[in-house]
Amino acid sequence: MDGRISGGPRVSAVRAWSFTAAMAAVAWLPLIGFLLLIAAGGLVWGGWQMIALPMLWLLPALYTRAVLPDALPGRAVRPDDEPELAALVRDMAERTGFGAPLLVRILPEPAVLTVRVRTAGGHAYALLLGLPLVRALSATHLAAVIAHELAHERHFDDRRTRALLAARVALAERLEGRLRPLAPLAAPLLRATQPWPWQEELAADAEAARVVGGDAAREAVERVAVIDAAFDGIAQDWVEDLVEEGSYPVDLYEAFDLALQDPLVRARAAREDAEEEDLDVYATATHPPTAVRTAALPHTGTGTGTGTSTSTSTSTSTSAAYGSAPLVLRDAEVVAEWCVQRLACADGPGGTLQAGGGGGALRPEDLKPVRLLELDPDRFRLPADGGHRAEALAAATGQPSPTGALRAALDAVADGDWYGLARRMRPQLRWLPAAVRRRLGGQVLASAMGAALVPLLLEAGWSCTSRWMSTVLTAPDGTVVDLYEVLVTAVDGGDPAPVHALLDKSGTEKAERA
Repeated sequence: MDGRISGGPRVSAVRAWSFTAAMAAVAWLPLIGFLLLIAAGGLVWGGWQMIALPMLWLLPALYTRAVLPDALPGRAVRPDDEPELAALVRDMAERTGFGAPLLVRILPEPAVLTVRVRTAGGHAYALLLGLPLVRALSATHLAAVIAHELAHERHFDDRRTRALLAARVALAERLEGRLRPLAPLAAPLLRATQPWPWQEELAADAEAARVVGGDAAREAVERVAVIDAAFDGIAQDWVEDLVEEGSYPVDLYEAFDLALQDPLVRARAAREDAEEEDLDVYATATHPPTAVRTAALPHTGTGTGTGTSTSTSTSTSTSAAYGSAPLVLRDAEVVAEWCVQRLACADGPGGTLQAGGGGGALRPEDLKPVRLLELDPDRFRLPADGGHRAEALAAATGQPSPTGALRAALDAVADGDWYGLARRMRPQLRWLPAAVRRRLGGQVLASAMGAALVPLLLEAGWSCTSRWMSTVLTAPDGTVVDLYEVLVTAVDGGDPAPVHALLDKSGTEKAERA
């Protein structure tokens, strides 16, 4: 490395290491302060137990980190078992100049990352590919994602960059939860260093565009964002709801593939991806917003889209070699079952199974396999916890009927004091940064009002437009209404009139049906 971070402006080693040291110090300051306080108390009052007990508490974690080997997440993929995937990875490694030994493993979640591993002959790398991406992306888009990830290790993997990114992640984790005493110190450091990982991501995108073409790389960025948001908002809820009942969905990935074909699901996932980016008040995100990434990519090839191709011979041959169809795994059923079981029994990232025996830990044999696609669709239309949200709205407004709770909430919106209702439904809002409390509170209130309004509209003859969502309904006259969008707009703008109109219309239509 020559002092450039990810193709960006030249950064001095002193400045980079200074930021790294500052972020690490702020991240560990609470723990250090706590231990010093305990030690001081022990010295003043002579209680050696006050010093020994914290050390005993830390010993298991230190032993695990120092002695026990790190287990690689995911399921190993041998080249002989999946030659097509192995060939694609090998080709991307050659095109990006990645010459280190490379293992491939499958993850249950839509993630892509590389990790260093120790082998008998030295060091190697493991490429971890999320099964939802392998199933949903075309082979060309999967090639773009792999090329992007390998570019990180090939061009931007040095001690300085790794240390700075690790310090950023550690500091960002300290800002989660109720107590954020270090936010005034952490936020400026995170904001000052965010351009560096962003430049790294944009440079890796550019490398993927060089290999597969700009349009294919752009499409891959957009589709990965949608798949990630949809999986987190749909598939994870399916698994959690079934696990609570003692079962797990054997056809999770099949059902998720079908859900991704619904344009309403894709639109909702894209909206949630954008909303999450807007709520990053502490600048913890290591990736630029999707719109920024796609705008930075050159138009050097059409990928699998339409239009006039201006791609180089390299990108053209790559697109032609892999095409627009997903790469089919030969052992797809076994891999999918393995991934579903890891999600259902997961105790950590990458699908690490909980240890059996006590503490409520789950094993695959403890759960009953069921098929999502054979269940009543109403059970798994989102939001899955609609009943709980409607009850929370009734409790917050003091109105037992859904209609009364809705009208009370709409009166609060008109008066401008709706945030108190949101706080009563979600007390955790008080622990969020002040910059996002009202926005997230508006989403909480809108979701609760939607959960109360949907049953009223269904009773009045409306129907769910999507098999996978309950917030988009079709009126008896054929009009399609996105209730969540209507409700959020009403709360943000302080104008409940459109929601009152829907509520009055549902009453009229119900009376006519009776």
